[in-house]
Amino acid sequence: MKAITLLVATNLAVMLMISVVVKVLGLEPMLQQNGLNLTSLFLISAVFGFAGSFFSLLMSKNMAKRSMGVQVINEPSNQVEAWIYNTVKSQSDALGIKMPEVGIFDSPAPNAFATGASKNNSLVAVSTGLLQVMTKDEVEAVIGHEMAHVNNGDMVTSTLLQGVLNTFVFFFARIIASVLSSGRDGQQSSGSYFMVMMVMQMVLGLFASMIVMWFSRYREFKADLGGAQLTSATSMANALRALMRVKEQNIPTALPDRMAAFGITAFGGLLSTHPPLEKRIAALENNPIR
Repeated sequence: MKAITLLVATNLAVMLMISVVVKVLGLEPMLQQNGLNLTSLFLISAVFGFAGSFFSLLMSKNMAKRSMGVQVINEPSNQVEAWIYNTVKSQSDALGIKMPEVGIFDSPAPNAFATGASKNNSLVAVSTGLLQVMTKDEVEAVIGHEMAHVNNGDMVTSTLLQGVLNTFVFFFARIIASVLSSGRDGQQSSGSYFMVMMVMQMVLGLFASMIVMWFSRYREFKADLGGAQLTSATSMANALRALMRVKEQNIPTALPDRMAAFGITAFGGLLSTHPPLEKRIAALENNPIR
């Protein structure tokens, strides 16, 4: 509820700011001449901006199961499955949330991810590679990290953030295109408008992605802390060190884009979903939780 309230307040504040800027710069007559109504354009932008984000969120569990080949553990068939299932059950009880679906996917890359439309309708899955390179304490910490993502509502928050940014990319790309494609006589070239609009969508979309990735990296520190609280900071840090050893061996660990933000690790720069492992370990070591 807090996230939705913040979303509405942010949209209203930005809409007010846009109206003031347009008025001060004297752009209103030009936009009206080109048939642009700010309120209507903003509402249309919001519909397009949020539609794709929320559709992806609602479909996330089924898409993850199919694309990653996740085998859901309904009835554990061996000791390993029973241990993973019971670990998720224990941690969900400790957090006071509905137990997520639990799954395993076949991959030599050590990784895990969480996804789902809400904290009480989620999926936590681990790879076979993760079970091979980590100890039980480390795997428990990784599961705790994913459970923290679920408990923090990161999937929904990320969807709202992406929807807001999509809205403003769609909105501002058309405002800028309308201004730049208008000649001195006030007439607008449809060809110029389309080209400028497409370029601005790409440019603004890149900046929007940077914001989303920054938030994702910030969220990872919170999930590490959540994993440490469910297990221990030592176990969580050791799990990250195990991933560092894997990285040094050049074994790929990245998940597909749609799950990467909620995996345990990913590598990259400004557009990376995760901070460097060294920084995450340092943050845990500087935290009083043991």
